[in-house]
Amino acid sequence: MSIFSENIRLLRGKLGKTQRELSEQIQITSSRYSSYENGKSKPPVDVLIRISKIFHVSIDLLLSIDLKKHSLEDMLKLPDNRIVLPVVIDQNGNESIEIVSQKASMGYLTGYSDPDYIESLQRISLPFLKNGKFRAFPADGDSMPPFKDGSFIIGKYMEGINDLKSGNTYVFITLNDGITYKRLKAKNKNSITVSADNTFYEPYDIPFGEIVEVWQYATGIFPEDF
Repeated sequence: MSIFSENIRLLRGKLGKTQRELSEQIQITSSRYSSYENGKSKPPVDVLIRISKIFHVSIDLLLSIDLKKHSLEDMLKLPDNRIVLPVVIDQNGNESIEIVSQKASMGYLTGYSDPDYIESLQRISLPFLKNGKFRAFPADGDSMPPFKDGSFIIGKYMEGINDLKSGNTYVFITLNDGITYKRLKAKNKNSITVSADNTFYEPYDIPFGEIVEVWQYATGIFPEDF
């Protein structure tokens, strides 16, 4: 059987529903649903979307991640059922902050929605950071002083573009630039305008369609010679 068929069998069991009950929710025949669990056929996109909404698990996870290996109860579900983030608590009850090292940052665009990738990252706890999901990203270059190579920017996950405020700084994860730390200048109809604090660099626009994640600056970790 495929990962998908194993996953929907597992999730149906967690809901305590029979194949007939679930097929009625999805609006298909029970025999058709059974063929999905048995791995004999694959659902079309419209049915896949309905299955995803019923289980509250993103389509990419249903198709690619073995959910038996990960606790859904320990994952933070994000808007639009797009991705999940594993939430790890230390022995004192503080949420752990994943550190995306310079080496790990190379794979972040493909790994940000993969629990295995996230769980492989080193972690720290900062008890004064509360009420949100935080992650540390490496600083690169000289565009955002005082951050320089060897520094880390700790950001708070932002759920949508509408929550961003002009003048604040954010770590933007984009399809073209990967991880970049910039100041928001303006929100436009189909893009945002960002700038570096180093005036040598010109402001530029990022189309909404290129934005994967946004993390608002919360605090920083600096090298010893800061």
